[in-house]
Amino acid sequence: MFGWLGFTKGLPLWRSYRLNESLKSDVEEIFEGIADTRINVLHSWATDYWRHLERLRDQLLSTSDAAALLSSADRNDLDRTFTETYSRGTDFTELFLLDESNSVVYSTYPVHIGAVYVQGQAFTAGIGYAAESAQGRPCLFGPYSDPITLRIGPRSSTFHDAMTIMFILPIISGGDRTVGAICGRVPNDVLGDLIQRESGHVYPDSGDNYIFMAKPMLNKHVPPGTALSRSRFEDRTFTHGENLKDGITTDWGVVSVKEHTELELIFTDPATGMLHPGVASTIRNGSNLFVEFPGYSDYRHIPVIGKGVTFQLPHCPDLWGMMCEGDLEEVYRQRSIGWRQMKLGAAAIALSAVAAAALIWLIASQAPLWLTAVSAGLFHILFGALSISFVHKKATGKVVERLQAINRFIRINAEGEGDLTQRLTPNDFENDETRELAKWINNMIDSLENIMLRVKHASDDVRSSQHAMIRSTTVTAESTERVNQNMHVMLRSIRRQLKDIDVAKDVAGEMREQLRSIEQEADRQIATAQGEVERIGDKMQHISAKVQQSNETIRTFIHTAEQIRTVLHTIEEISAQTHLLALNASIEAARVGEHGRGFAVVAAEIRKLADMTNRSTSEVHDIIQLIYKEAQQAYQSMDDGTKAVEEGNQLVAAASRLLSDATAEESRKSQVVDEVVALMEKIAAISMENRALSTDVESKVQELMNEIMSVRHTSQTVEAITVLMQQLVGQFKLTEARVR
Repeated sequence: MFGWLGFTKGLPLWRSYRLNESLKSDVEEIFEGIADTRINVLHSWATDYWRHLERLRDQLLSTSDAAALLSSADRNDLDRTFTETYSRGTDFTELFLLDESNSVVYSTYPVHIGAVYVQGQAFTAGIGYAAESAQGRPCLFGPYSDPITLRIGPRSSTFHDAMTIMFILPIISGGDRTVGAICGRVPNDVLGDLIQRESGHVYPDSGDNYIFMAKPMLNKHVPPGTALSRSRFEDRTFTHGENLKDGITTDWGVVSVKEHTELELIFTDPATGMLHPGVASTIRNGSNLFVEFPGYSDYRHIPVIGKGVTFQLPHCPDLWGMMCEGDLEEVYRQRSIGWRQMKLGAAAIALSAVAAAALIWLIASQAPLWLTAVSAGLFHILFGALSISFVHKKATGKVVERLQAINRFIRINAEGEGDLTQRLTPNDFENDETRELAKWINNMIDSLENIMLRVKHASDDVRSSQHAMIRSTTVTAESTERVNQNMHVMLRSIRRQLKDIDVAKDVAGEMREQLRSIEQEADRQIATAQGEVERIGDKMQHISAKVQQSNETIRTFIHTAEQIRTVLHTIEEISAQTHLLALNASIEAARVGEHGRGFAVVAAEIRKLADMTNRSTSEVHDIIQLIYKEAQQAYQSMDDGTKAVEEGNQLVAAASRLLSDATAEESRKSQVVDEVVALMEKIAAISMENRALSTDVESKVQELMNEIMSVRHTSQTVEAITVLMQQLVGQFKLTEARVR
């Protein structure tokens, strides 16, 4: 029946469970509420801190691009911007800036500047995960051990060691390249503080909330079931009795941690070495609620009950689990006031009945019947009064006293100064409904204190933001006023420019008319010149034709002279032969003597005729030679004249083309002037639009100044409201160290 608990341990637990079985649904709601509240707290906290980093990134990139931010950013601006975020995020112990080579270029912890993280070191796995996406993706990395966290020291958590969680927000350049990251360091013990509210613990002796690895996605070296947060039993100030620092004794040995719970402890059943049922069932099913007898064994081999749930924090790749547990013995330890009253009433009735029976028997044996009846009535009244007094003293009076103590505590906080640092001491009450009421009142005040602290910090944040807004609106108003003045100056300049443009447009119009008249006159003159050039061209063509004819005539004459020279050469040959024949005839006549004298005379005459022919031929030849030379000179002169005429024709053609080009150029000049005038008209139109736009901008600037004044007024109003809120919160006395 009692299974692994055995009869000795099992029977008392079973009896307590059976006596309080009616509380089962309440216990389920309690653990469900504890788990839901802690999950919501973790999600809200992580979301708030991501917003801090996103706001910081937006502020940095609003003043410079990513490259300038990581290379030569203004350190004063970085100090101011990072300090503002650091003051808002009270759990951050360091904010720093990484460049593309994972080098720390800025940090709120100056010693850290210049450090370079190589692959496989510290949180570089988270940096690689963040840079895997082209657009970059934030990454919540950890927990992991980091000595820098230990050196920096605690800020908001009273319990502190080297365990760290790192917020990594990539910086994107060009929309698709990760060039760096903004990182926020938070001690991992902050998670323990978030889920462990000691003064508000419903089960102060045993209640424990702890986070463990459910499904590793990035930190695959961490097995499922490994502790990821500090256990309540790790800190000596958080528990009664044994703790993990000194060691918890079990039948299977001592369970302890050397440095910290995180990553050192795996929640196993010491008897089997397997994950204990609550953690195993939560990992397997995603959720686990078990509040019945006999519960399940935890790592201390003590029966516990509670709620397990898996969850994933924003931008954390790993799936975590959380157990909200309490010892079965403490949860069902309660004994109801009604049960005590019933026991005391039954005992009083039994005693009074025995006493009344004994007295009536004694009186009845000695006295008459009427006296016995009267005595019985008196005895019942007496013993009834004694029973009531006994029950009141043993139960009702104590209950009233405890209720009065609770009433007094509530009244002091309701009507007094609101001291939210005070708590009821549950051990001062009996283990009944009054103790449960005290514990829940403590829990309520703890939650109220947490809310009031958050309101106080939020009002401080709002007030600082309002101061910054007022400063910003003041600077903006001054800048807007300067812009407004510059707009007035610009408008005056634009008006002067418009007048100058109007004058230039009128001058351009007059110049266009003058150019058109000049163009028309030039067109007439060019047309006349073109006609004269055409007539000169025709004459030149006629002269060229006549010169060509003369050239042909001279060429024929030279050819005829050449033929005459050939004929003369033939005559010279005939004259020479004739002279030779006459000489031979004279010789033959002399030889004949008297008979040949007459023939000799004839031969002498023939020789004379040959000589005359020869001389005449020579004279003709000289004349022909002279004529030939003169003809060649005339031909050369005519040829030069022909070339001159051709050059004249070319010059005439060039002049004609030049006149045509001049006409086209004048037309183009006129077109350019038209374009200039049209451009001036467009400039004038645009200037008119600019004047209207500038007037509109001037009015908008004035409206902006009015809005800025309204914003300033609203900021002052909000600041007044914030001051009022702080005054209201100031009515409550709060524990400043508690920010949860």
